Amino acid sequence: MSRTDLRLTAGPALALLAVPLLMLATAGCSQSPPSQEASQSTLKIAAQVQIDDKGAEVKAAEGATPADPAGDGKATCAPVSIAMAGALTGSEAALGLNTRNGVQLAVDKHNAANPGCQIALKTFDTEGDPQKATAVAPQIIDDASVIGLIGPNFSGETKATGSVFDQAGLVATTASATNPTLSENGWKTFFRGLANDAVQGPSVANYLKNTLSYKKVCVVDDGTDYGVGLAQTMRDTLGPVADTACKVSVKKGDKDFSAAVTQIKGALPDAIFYSGYYAEAAPFVQQLRDGGVTASFASGDGANDPEFVKQAGEASKDAILSCPCGPATGSFADEYTKKFGQEPGTYSTEGYDLGTIMVKGIDSGAVTRPALLDFVKNYDGQGVARKYQWTDKGELTTTLIWIYKVQ
Repeated sequence: MSRTDLRLTAGPALALLAVPLLMLATAGCSQSPPSQEASQSTLKIAAQVQIDDKGAEVKAAEGATPADPAGDGKATCAPVSIAMAGALTGSEAALGLNTRNGVQLAVDKHNAANPGCQIALKTFDTEGDPQKATAVAPQIIDDASVIGLIGPNFSGETKATGSVFDQAGLVATTASATNPTLSENGWKTFFRGLANDAVQGPSVANYLKNTLSYKKVCVVDDGTDYGVGLAQTMRDTLGPVADTACKVSVKKGDKDFSAAVTQIKGALPDAIFYSGYYAEAAPFVQQLRDGGVTASFASGDGANDPEFVKQAGEASKDAILSCPCGPATGSFADEYTKKFGQEPGTYSTEGYDLGTIMVKGIDSGAVTRPALLDFVKNYDGQGVARKYQWTDKGELTTTLIWIYKVQ
């Protein structure tokens, strides 16, 4: 999410209108109208394998029971709140809404089962923009009822606000910010709920190089903290497989990728890895296909969302997508779909797991910021996506990457 500061060049759309508006905007920049293709497409993103940093398959653990936010139904507490901050409007709103919905499901399940302990979820829209996030952060810490935070979503806004939450002693768990340097700032309140890009980049690069045996890969980044960071780890691990003749950097907000397509077409790669978000990945892969480029298309967690498929249509077929996020499984997937009328998306599972950890802490009696921070710091438990236990830097003790495919 992986993720980054969003240097948006277009005004934010309302979240509920984001899909159709984005489709219309993208259609004007490609020979293949995404809105028409999407309506005809039955493509979906499907989990394939879990891999280690060598790109080798690791069988998913079985049999562990995820923590239940409902608990035993006997919790009592004074009314308290947890916050969720992220992009709820704008071009990447789907990623923020996925996280929010996951947290909301955990809170609602808890409240329905525990009438003696009602927890409010307060949401704050940052649009994924670091500048807007810095304006939102004081609102969160000045609300005395808020004792924990899930967010911000992206790496740039997390970087911009981490010290604010740290100084306030407010535990801040992110479901999606993956820039590796975030845990190097000395923040005592920062906890990452998934693997970072120092894990994702080498894992995916080795999967492309060693498992899929690609000999020439063009790595393209979108110029953001997330995109540049992930692309660099990809290039470093790919080594000579990362063709320098098609080392391309585009800009967040771009819709015309003709120059990049021409450069890539001339390089004749086996695969293209796009390090950025679905709002650009969709028109980019469309223009690659329209331009006659048949190389495999791969991308990271920033594009691993149903919106990528909806906006790219048939051009997204067979795209390889990676994510440190885990697939939604079991009763969680069913409950989420029933509640929100759609299947869980990227980071929905992490949002639910982190929300569950927060409410479990409150149920244990951790109803102040210092107490909840201490609870999370010492947490060791199974979630839907993975086991959650953190190092003293706020990184998970166990990190693996999932490979998905559009099919």
